[in-house]
This record gives sequence, C-alpha cells and structure tokens, in this order.
Amino acid sequence: MMRYNPDIHKRRSIRLKGYNYSSLGDYFITICCVDRNPLFGEIVDNQMCLNENGVIARREWLKTLSCRKGVELGEFIIMPNHIHAIVSFTEEFQRINSEKGVCHTPLQSPSYTLGAIIRGYKSAVTSQLKEQLGERIWQRNYYEHIIRNEKSYEMIEDYIKNNPLTWENDRFFIKV
Repeated sequence: MMRYNPDIHKRRSIRLKGYNYSSLGDYFITICCVDRNPLFGEIVDNQMCLNENGVIARREWLKTLSCRKGVELGEFIIMPNHIHAIVSFTEEFQRINSEKGVCHTPLQSPSYTLGAIIRGYKSAVTSQLKEQLGERIWQRNYYEHIIRNEKSYEMIEDYIKNNPLTWENDRFFIKV
C-alpha cells in the first residue's frame, strides 16, 4: 500500500485563491460527465435531444431554485456529456449566507456557496441514475468562471445558447 506523500498526492485547487464563492454575482459553470461519456442525449439537426437521463439532469438543475433561496438560474443547457449554466447569487442569497455564517475551516462545508450547489446537483442526479449508470457519472470537480461585466455575461449566454450549433467543434465533443 502506497503511503501518503504530500508532494505527489496534493490536489491543486482550480478555484481563484482567496475568492469567496458565496459572493453576490454571476458565475458560468461547466460540469462534465466522467470520461466525457454522452449520458444525456445527442445533438440532432443542431438541437439537443435529451434522453431519459438528460430529462432527469434538466429537472434536477431546475430544482436548484426550490432548494436554495436567492439563487437565480440564467441560461443553461444540458449537452450530451456536459452542462453549461449561469448561476447568479442575489442580495437575498447574501443575506441568508450572512445569517447562517460561513465556515472557514477545511473540515466543514458551507451550504450557501457555488460548490455546495454543484455538489447538491451532482448528488441528486447520481442518486437517480446510479442504478442504470453506476456511481461514476461525473468528472471530479467542475469549471467555473466569475462573470465580471454585462458584456461577458452576454457573450457567455450566447455561447450557451449556440453550443448545439457548434457541437462538432466543441472541446467536449466525442464522436459516437
């Protein structure tokens, strides 16, 4: 059995160092399926056609609104093997977060952060699909980008809307 070696086993965070991911604002996220497996459907005539798994993934994403107050969902799309979405935290989210208090220890995870929303979503989809797909549905972690201005927001929104049109040139594309 290999012993823990911090030089080898250290995970490097892809998050912006020192940034509070419960801050008021807009975030662009991408969540990928493990090994980029096309679990949620296919692109037909430049349109995303969700299969049964994709319908579940979409429904669970929309449930985010009922699970967390002060969260707004912007443009999103379930693609064959990944999800793109814009998530916004409102002043209500900020107020709830300050009332609950945010843990600043590595042993506890605050429930009102971007990471908590993604974990909750991945967990909900996995629990519904694990019987037919197994436990490994998602790639570890997720990609996020802090949207800093209206122009960036609009460009990301257009990218999400047009993702099926450019699917074969997408970096997540895998020919099936």
